[in-house]
Amino acid sequence: MREIVLDTETTGLDPLRGDRLVEIGCVEIFNRMPTGRTYHRYLNPERDMPAEAFAVHGLSSEFLADKPLFAEVADEFLEFIGDDPLVIHNASFDIGFINAELSRLSRAPVPRERLVDTLLLARRKHPGVSNRLDDLCSRYAIDNSRRTKHGALLDAELLAEVYIDLIGARQSQLILADVPVEVIGVASESHRRQRPSPLPSRLSDTDLEEHRAFIAKMGDKAIWAEYLPPVPDSSAPETTMPGVAAGH
Repeated sequence: MREIVLDTETTGLDPLRGDRLVEIGCVEIFNRMPTGRTYHRYLNPERDMPAEAFAVHGLSSEFLADKPLFAEVADEFLEFIGDDPLVIHNASFDIGFINAELSRLSRAPVPRERLVDTLLLARRKHPGVSNRLDDLCSRYAIDNSRRTKHGALLDAELLAEVYIDLIGARQSQLILADVPVEVIGVASESHRRQRPSPLPSRLSDTDLEEHRAFIAKMGDKAIWAEYLPPVPDSSAPETTMPGVAAGH
């Protein structure tokens, strides 16, 4: 199953009041494993950068001035995400901006049925605590030391790691899927190694006699009597392990 982990950076909080996308980052995962394929673009928002937004992501108007417009990358972006589920933290925020940009181009919006909101998943799994991305990275021991500011691609990469832990997929990855089930944990008859000769008992004759005497005190119907080793035949020759002298 292919999924796309997605994050964006913007000029503000409300696309209906003129705020625009300035960065998109996507990470492809397949069967809950990152494939290494990513999509990343900085975008010219065609407007100024508020100080509050710059403090969050550090993307200035000057830096973004020569970057492409969303209209110039819309086709390649849509091709990359395809029709696959989109994994987003606080999905309504990011998809609101993406759909606002698509609306400006008279393109069909991304349906909300495709969204997997990791914020909602985290709130269900960890109720009553903060579930920001940094909090989840700390909770799942994911290194986010590079995250000095918000960045769409870096945040998507971190979210992909969080998502795998959040849904419990990382433990299932420990199973070797290409190993036949019948030989995991239990060796088959064809693979079980046999000793050339049985190991000698570590119990002395005195130990065995004391054990028999103890069981005898329980009466004739004691179930443990069924598991007593047979009384050795005194006429049988003593056997030893090869290369080990008797008495050692």
